[in-house]
Amino acid sequence: MSFLPDASGPRLSFMTTHIGMLLFPGLTQLDLTGPFEVFARMPDTVVHLISKDPSLVRSDTGLSIAPTTTHEACPALDVLFVPGGGGQVAIMEDDAWIDFVAARGAKAKWVSAACTGSLVLGAAGLLQGYRAATHWAFLPLLSMFGATPVSERVVVDRNRITAGGVTAGIDFALRVAAEVTGEAFAKKLELFLEYDPKPPFGCGHPRVAPPELTEAVQRELAERFRVRQEQIAKIVARLSARGIASDS
Repeated sequence: MSFLPDASGPRLSFMTTHIGMLLFPGLTQLDLTGPFEVFARMPDTVVHLISKDPSLVRSDTGLSIAPTTTHEACPALDVLFVPGGGGQVAIMEDDAWIDFVAARGAKAKWVSAACTGSLVLGAAGLLQGYRAATHWAFLPLLSMFGATPVSERVVVDRNRITAGGVTAGIDFALRVAAEVTGEAFAKKLELFLEYDPKPPFGCGHPRVAPPELTEAVQRELAERFRVRQEQIAKIVARLSARGIASDS
C-alpha cells in the first residue's frame, strides 16, 4: 500500500527538500531503511541513496540495496544523513567518502546520522563542539572528535541531529520530518506508520537492561570498540596535523 498523509498545515518551505542518505557496503540496513520509510513519505521531498558508483550495495546482514545517485551526480542537499554498521569503519579510512561528507555537510541545512554513522560525521570534522548521540556501546568514542556524548535516543544541537543505535533512526526521522514539514504532518505520519513500539522484553538499553546482560553484550562488542577507538585515535592525529584538532 502506498499512502502519503495529507500535508496540510504549517511548513517551513514549499520548495523541494533533497535528502541524501549514504549507502556503503556493510551498513546496517535498518539504520537506513527505517529513516527512509519516513523520508520517502514526506511531501515535496526527494530522497537520494548515494554511493560511490551505481552498483548494488550489500548490507551487513546481506540485503542488497540499489543506489539512486553517486558522489559526482548528487545534487545539492538540504539534509545529509549517515547510517552506521560495520562498514562505517572502512569508509572512515576512505578519503572519497570523508571528503564527500565534509563538503556536503558544510552546505546542508541539516547534518544527521544514526548509530555509528555519527562517528563518520566526527571523522569529517562535523561534530566538534556539538552534543551528539550514537549506539550506546560506542558513545564514549564521540568525545575523541571533540563532541559531547549524550545518552539519548535523539539529540538535536543546532543543525546537527543524531540518533542512538539502529531502531532510534525512526525516532530521528520523525524529528527531521517535524523540522522540514511541520509537527502536524509528522504526527500524522507517526500515526499512519503505527509507530507505537512496545519492546517484548524491555531490555533495549543499558538503563533498563539487567547489568549482567549489558556486560555480556559489551564483551561481545569489545573488539569492535577497540578497533574503532584505535582508528579514531589515528584519524584525530591526522586532523590535528592538518590544524583541525578536536577538543578531546
